[in-house]
Amino acid sequence: MVSAKKRAIVIGSGPNGLSAAIVLARAGHPVTVLEASDTIGGGARSAELTLPGFVHDMCSAIHPMAACSPCFREFDLESHGLRWVHPGVPLAHPLDDGTAAVFGETGAEWDHLFGPFVKNWKKLRDGFFAPLSIPKHPFAMAKFGLQAIRSAHGLANSKLRGVRERALFAGIAAHSTVPLEAPLSAAVGLVMGICGHTVGWPFPRGGSQRISDALVSCLRAHGGEIVTGTKVTSLPDAPIVMADLVPKQMLAIAGSRLPAGFRASLEKYRYGPGAFKMDWALDAPIPWRAKECALAGTVHLGGTLEEIAEWERSYSGRPFVLVAQHSLFDETRAPQGKHTAWAYCHVPNGSDRDMTSAIEDQMERFAPGFRSRILARSVRGPADFEAYNPNMIGGDFVGGSMTIDQFFLRPTRMLYRTPVKGLYFCGSSTPPGGAVHGMCGYHAARRALAERPDAI
Repeated sequence: MVSAKKRAIVIGSGPNGLSAAIVLARAGHPVTVLEASDTIGGGARSAELTLPGFVHDMCSAIHPMAACSPCFREFDLESHGLRWVHPGVPLAHPLDDGTAAVFGETGAEWDHLFGPFVKNWKKLRDGFFAPLSIPKHPFAMAKFGLQAIRSAHGLANSKLRGVRERALFAGIAAHSTVPLEAPLSAAVGLVMGICGHTVGWPFPRGGSQRISDALVSCLRAHGGEIVTGTKVTSLPDAPIVMADLVPKQMLAIAGSRLPAGFRASLEKYRYGPGAFKMDWALDAPIPWRAKECALAGTVHLGGTLEEIAEWERSYSGRPFVLVAQHSLFDETRAPQGKHTAWAYCHVPNGSDRDMTSAIEDQMERFAPGFRSRILARSVRGPADFEAYNPNMIGGDFVGGSMTIDQFFLRPTRMLYRTPVKGLYFCGSSTPPGGAVHGMCGYHAARRALAERPDAI
């Protein structure tokens, strides 16, 4: 292993780990990132999963939170090669009548709900992406909080009378990975909706890997280094260690150094639903019945609010399926004339249920003839995700359950800190939680610099 003497060590090269490393490197500290895999990126990686020439995203695929991220903007990732692709329609939600609800083409009730938050976006943005604290703009945040603390189901039924608008909001809120009747499930729907209205729902040209590549370029420009193929099995001897790990992984490498009470808290940490994901190489675009879907980068397949709520609550009925179709807008994703599609649904943590037929049945429901266009498919369930990235416990890709007791204070009341001097959590199990935005690592590294300014 690379000597850790007088260097800050970051364990893991996901967006949060890389962001933490950049913050430390920009402050003048020597930094080494240690990555167990042979490739960097964590949940932001791309590969040819089906056939040669077809580029698929391994995990994350559409990035409104990345486009909104204050630290990505601060790092100026565009100067390091990142290029955003903005589909003409950010999101479409087809219904059984052959039409689709379209993000950005909603009515007065939708505008009344989102308009004030979009108008105050600059005041709200930093609070969205920060740990719980006294906000800079308390009145604006209070107005947002009164709606965000509600359940998505309750908010949709009280604020949106139209079936189409309710369905559209339900699909966005279902990204929360908690039942739509749960408190705070509305928060994710509101934040992602606000991002959609302010920066869109874009994706990187060439694949999610390009976000990671840009972060690596930024880190190296400030003198940081990355070592791949290096699995960390014990706590490195370094003055600052930033761990882009979930609690179970932290216990595996540092458990013997942690006090019994803190270990017990980490052992009680709960993980959220898993993901069952499919990627397809296609001979032609998806044959949507609703023409609006052919213009959208993201398509949500779930029918009505009640149907989506049933799946997210009990995993019964037809699955809510999130679909991305990059190659319609990015020719680098597939050979000429061919296409890719990416999709997943939530399943119970650790589930071994094969959702292949159920997902493709949902595709056929809204795009008859879809199966006839499949050239090859890649299938990954919860166990495959955990094998690919040990942080994805039971297929959980957001770093832990987003229930109300783990929404603000995660993974413990100490947030990024641990009782071990110089050891910090910096991954998605800390605020503001799972998504590709880098802010968990950003805040953790700033905390480390404030507490240990002379450590290196």
